[in-house]
Amino acid sequence: MEHFYSGHIEKSRFVLTDFNCPSFNQRLGKEDYYRIIWANKKDILVEIDGCHITLKRNQLFFCTPLNTVSVEANTESISYIFSKEFYCIRNHMSKSIYKDCLFRESSIYPFIELTENQQENFNLLLVLFKKEFERIDHFQGEMLMVLLKRLLIMLNRLSNKVLPEQELPNTKSIVIGKFNYLVEKHFREKHKVSEYAELLHKSPKSLSNLFLKYSKKTPYQIISERICLEAQKLLTFTDKTISEIAYDLEFTEASHFSKFFKKQTGVPPKEYKQRNKRMNIASYLSM
Repeated sequence: MEHFYSGHIEKSRFVLTDFNCPSFNQRLGKEDYYRIIWANKKDILVEIDGCHITLKRNQLFFCTPLNTVSVEANTESISYIFSKEFYCIRNHMSKSIYKDCLFRESSIYPFIELTENQQENFNLLLVLFKKEFERIDHFQGEMLMVLLKRLLIMLNRLSNKVLPEQELPNTKSIVIGKFNYLVEKHFREKHKVSEYAELLHKSPKSLSNLFLKYSKKTPYQIISERICLEAQKLLTFTDKTISEIAYDLEFTEASHFSKFFKKQTGVPPKEYKQRNKRMNIASYLSM
């Protein structure tokens, strides 16, 4: 089984798989996704960052885009795989991705074990996910985001009871996590690495060196991608002009915003807006 959703915005992806498809390991190990692995039927062997871990039946395991993960085929387990772009696409901003203990940028790999009553609730939610993946219409993406938000809330409620406090991650992991959270909070008004370095009481060079060693992206890439994601969302789902969007994202000139956007996406914002407007109309007419 593999269900796949791709939204209008580039890299907006959500995958539900039971590991019995040829491409699941590629998505687990090579794509820029958050991953929730659930051993819903039996124990499974997971390789994460070179370490072998046994995930017990009815345990859930959480990975960030920094983790490299591999699971044997035919494991009869479930994985929810989603990009940040999918979850942030329509104001479902999850500060919890950066602050909570489910997705830790660290060598501490969190687990949650479900009771029998909890298993029933998660199985019911899984049925809703499968039904929504089979329903292809204009509202599918929105419904999948609602279900994902429900799943994450359920997991966060459980994590507050069973997972250890935030002092577990090492210092480097804490800095990376705080940086991601600060970008989510300030990306509209703060566009420079130096501004975030100041908030973290570090020099821009030391912050960049930290990401060079422990992350797949530079601080500037993370900032730019988050600004671009918000711009894509505003261009796709609002009637705001290019100038209004540039103002919202605190660019000094609309021309500066247009140049930035084209560098990130390969197309000018006006062309991107027109193209996605046509896609939305086509999607609506096909309902």
